[in-house]
Amino acid sequence: MAEFIVMPKLGLTMTEGTVSNWRKKEGDNVKSGEVLFDVETDKISNEVEATSDGVIRKIFIEEGTVEVLKPVAIVASADEDISSLLTEIGGGEKEEIDETIEKKEIKEEASTATTAKKVKASPKAKKLAAELNVDISRIEGTGTQSSVTEEDVRKFVKESKKAEKKTSPTAAVVAEQLGVDINQICKDSRIMKDDVIAYKEREDFVAMVNPQEIRKSMSTMRKVIAKRMLESQQVSPTVNYNLRVDTTNLSIFRNQIKDTVKVTYTDLLVKILSKALLEFPLLNSSIEGNEIIFRNYVSIGVAVGLEDGLLVPVVEYANSKGLKEISKEIKELATKAKNNELQPQNLTGGTFTITNIGMFGIESFTPIINQPEVAILGVNAIVQTPVAVEGQVTIKPLMNLSLTADHRVVDGSVAAQFMARVKEYIEKPALLLL
Repeated sequence: MAEFIVMPKLGLTMTEGTVSNWRKKEGDNVKSGEVLFDVETDKISNEVEATSDGVIRKIFIEEGTVEVLKPVAIVASADEDISSLLTEIGGGEKEEIDETIEKKEIKEEASTATTAKKVKASPKAKKLAAELNVDISRIEGTGTQSSVTEEDVRKFVKESKKAEKKTSPTAAVVAEQLGVDINQICKDSRIMKDDVIAYKEREDFVAMVNPQEIRKSMSTMRKVIAKRMLESQQVSPTVNYNLRVDTTNLSIFRNQIKDTVKVTYTDLLVKILSKALLEFPLLNSSIEGNEIIFRNYVSIGVAVGLEDGLLVPVVEYANSKGLKEISKEIKELATKAKNNELQPQNLTGGTFTITNIGMFGIESFTPIINQPEVAILGVNAIVQTPVAVEGQVTIKPLMNLSLTADHRVVDGSVAAQFMARVKEYIEKPALLLL
């Protein structure tokens, strides 16, 4: 039985998805469970499977954004009549659509032609003349019955520009010998021989370099990141705070428990933040209208860098979990992110975000708040740094923490106190047991 393949609703908040890659084409046989195409949402990518056996009789959306539950294709048996389904969505065969477009283009061209002066000229020549603001009646035609052709228009424009250029006789001769178009040389004063030679040298150099540019459409993920980062900067008046912390004791603590559980500095910081944020609820809040939403729990988003962009899976209710559980969950979420296995619920509900790029040697940066949160913590590289301790110079492993906070709710004094508390936990990890 003929049926529509629709854009699936993959989450409660999903309103549209982007068809990014068809695995089948019109006329292909499909079986129930076979992957038909990929769908990208603002958070993840999913495969859409066929729900029945049949033939792909019609594809409405080869690539692009579609509202949820809207048809993207029809699957039916090879000889089944699908006209009723086509009528239902106002569709038609490709040939009919192409014919409509062609008629529209012809009509537009004819309209352009009638606006030009009544001279013997091809429609394309009249259109080009209008675009270049050239009086077509001044052009001598070389076409059938002396009609003006598109090439006549181009030649006229070229000759007109050439006549306007002030060129020395020697420069004109050299230009002809070297095959240089005088009109391409940008100079207000008279063009001399040296100008022509310099232009030719640069032209040859550019040809040798063979510079190329490749344009590639943004993926749905990258479009969403761009949109949200811009919105975040426009919505939140941010202030940035940087603080150096000594990771000596945190490193010792990490080594002490490595036989029980191997944890990363990110794991430890998520645990520390889950405790500190409950002590400073403004950093764990969000704004809705004129209200500040406070919470008695902490769900921390951990940024994961992928080839196409950044995802922020969330460790839910981190304040209620032990370090071992947090470490395991972060590893699982990171693996799912890289394998495109995250579900919408893994990417929502965060109250604070941590982003660690210290492994790349970065010592300071300004992270952008992940809306609707009001703060984000950037973690930087641990650097062996000479410091003075009781009058003696010693080497300490120091790390910069970079906090970005929304000044609408987080004042400088509150942010400073929060950072001081995080520093205290990092430098005295035993406090986590209290």
